[in-house]
Amino acid sequence: MIVEDLLISFGAETKAYKSSDIIFREGEFPMFYYQIKQGQVKLNNYTENGKEFIQNIFYDGYSFGESLLFIDRPYPMNAIAIKDSQIFKLPKSNFLNLIKENQEVSLNVYQCMAERMYYKYMMLYNLSFQNPMLKLKQLMDYFKSYDEGKTPYSFQIPLTRQQLASLTGLRVETVIRAIKSMEKDKILKIENRKIMY
Repeated sequence: MIVEDLLISFGAETKAYKSSDIIFREGEFPMFYYQIKQGQVKLNNYTENGKEFIQNIFYDGYSFGESLLFIDRPYPMNAIAIKDSQIFKLPKSNFLNLIKENQEVSLNVYQCMAERMYYKYMMLYNLSFQNPMLKLKQLMDYFKSYDEGKTPYSFQIPLTRQQLASLTGLRVETVIRAIKSMEKDKILKIENRKIMY
């Protein structure tokens, strides 16, 4: 995350997006650095039969799509607001100047991109699992790894069952059954329809 004052000093503007608004489309060329001030954004693709595949979901303070500002290639995914969102937009050339002039920010951006690569590798490996419970457990382990609470049931999974399905390539019905089995096996708890892991 880049400090808001620094973003603004380099020319970032805040833009409001409504839920379901498209921020950028697959095939467009990257023109901006995006950082969520408030809201929620998903990166996704659609299969030829219209099924959604969610690549990642980002929240307040997270940036998205920045790795593509370093190469001259189009976006291989869409970015869509899941909730009403306020997003900082910084033109590509300003972003590149910002990281050139701020070594600490540059290191943070590289670390963030390394984390995203780790997530991609993990999710690629996840595709090889046949057992839905293993797929979901690995994804939940990843999300919980960023939380300070490590005790059982201390972390609320911030995703809907549909989002879990779209992230893992499972059907939503399969996710629901797997979550019930995981609760029965005391791997997680359901409290007021929220998944506590």
